[in-house]
Amino acid sequence: MSEAPSTLIRGALVLDGGGRPGRAGDVLVEGDRISRVGGRLDAPGARVLDADGLALAPGFIDMHAHSDLAVLTDHEHVAKVSQGVTCEVVGQDGLSYAPATPEAVAVLREQLAGWNGVPDELGAGWPTIADYLAAVDRARPAANVAALVPQGTVRLDVVGTVDRAATPEEVAAMRACVDRGMRDGAFGMSSGLTYVPGMFASTDELVALGEVVAAHGGVYVPHQRSYGAGALAAYAEMVEVARRSGVALHLSHATMNFRVNRGRAGELIALLDAALADGVELSFDTYPYLPGSTTLAALLPSWAAEGGPAATLARLHDPTARARIAHELDVVGTDGCHGVPVEWDTIEISGVRDAALADRVGRTVASLAEASGEPASAFALDLLVADRLGTGILQHVGDEANVRTMMRHSRHTGGSDGILVGDKPHPRAWGTFPRYLGHYVRDEGVLALEEAVAHLSARPAAVLGLTDRGRIAPGLVADLVLFDPETVADRATFAEPRLPAAGIPWVLVAGEAVIADGRRTEARPGRALRSSAYAPS
Repeated sequence: MSEAPSTLIRGALVLDGGGRPGRAGDVLVEGDRISRVGGRLDAPGARVLDADGLALAPGFIDMHAHSDLAVLTDHEHVAKVSQGVTCEVVGQDGLSYAPATPEAVAVLREQLAGWNGVPDELGAGWPTIADYLAAVDRARPAANVAALVPQGTVRLDVVGTVDRAATPEEVAAMRACVDRGMRDGAFGMSSGLTYVPGMFASTDELVALGEVVAAHGGVYVPHQRSYGAGALAAYAEMVEVARRSGVALHLSHATMNFRVNRGRAGELIALLDAALADGVELSFDTYPYLPGSTTLAALLPSWAAEGGPAATLARLHDPTARARIAHELDVVGTDGCHGVPVEWDTIEISGVRDAALADRVGRTVASLAEASGEPASAFALDLLVADRLGTGILQHVGDEANVRTMMRHSRHTGGSDGILVGDKPHPRAWGTFPRYLGHYVRDEGVLALEEAVAHLSARPAAVLGLTDRGRIAPGLVADLVLFDPETVADRATFAEPRLPAAGIPWVLVAGEAVIADGRRTEARPGRALRSSAYAPS
């Protein structure tokens, strides 16, 4: 990695990440660090960036990213760096490719096709978090990467895909795996408790693993068991895990979804505030959109997904099992769909694994089923078989009042939850951070500009324990974003989801410009970050 030249950022509105109103001033960057911050600075020989009319913020931290493979293979990575993202947290929702046995990777390759595709570069995955982080460093990504230990993958390694309690010996083995991951540099552990096999873990099992994360000063990042009919109970369970284990809790894409929860975010806030008052260390992230995004297969009941993708497909071919699945989807409400019967008019196809099925993309299951003359659930199950479970979806189940309530909270951070594959992925992968600054700050006044910047930079850095970035101060790493408060905006839409942001002309990672005058440079200064628990062998 070449050393960046000295850069003097002249006349910016400096928003230091601390939540204070911005002040006009200069910032000098020398090498990969911020050297001086002040009024009028002199720096003979430094490159000067005229920032008149622009705001300067610490680099944004995407607290919920699905770029696990993209950071290895997409050297441009415009989706994220064009938004001002200088660090992504991967290993989310309890499922990723490290630490994974070859047998586990064979399952994950199919299970996560709708999230990450199935690139040849995946190979056999990575046996340890250390191996994955080393691969990130070799790839020289555009931005920095922080990893979590995925609890579902750990359970897959040790217990498999079966729905049963782990034995004491298996719990011990999983605790050892999490301990190794933390020592390898992971910042915590994630869970995906509506996804197989992580969802099969009991509260006690999660507490046992959380104790290990807590011992290393890490954070527990769960996608809980429900965001629908059982949402409040699911949030309460996560608070219980944190309270009993002593682990810091960071809730993934925290909101209240589906019609049953419209306008109920205040009830969630009351639950979280009570936990904070009781001494639980707690934070959460959200994305500033109403629709969610996942895979069509994720809506299936857990019993149908037990045993892995091959077993799921076998059940979809079995008339008796298939009829039971359809009944649960349409009438009962599956655990995969958060205890709510599927509203097929809210399910839009965003991507397919098989290109021959591309005409389904951009349409709802309800409209496709009506055109085919089939019941919606039957059409969806046929599509899963034809696409080998690789279909991505958008779920139009959010509520604007809930979204706004959550983002105003003092423990809120930003996370894109961005899926980067598919013909029409969710635009949040390209638009989350400028949407906060443009739509919700400038246009709607939901947050003050300095508050929003703190939510997107210093606060997530504090959650992760990153003491050398997330703020603008001498001696810290020069991960920086220059944007125009008057024009910054998300351009990505549901019709055209891969459009870069407007109004973000400069992005620096470790002092090197990855976006310069609004264009991607050739610089790749990112690296794998490692937590304070890192213990090199």
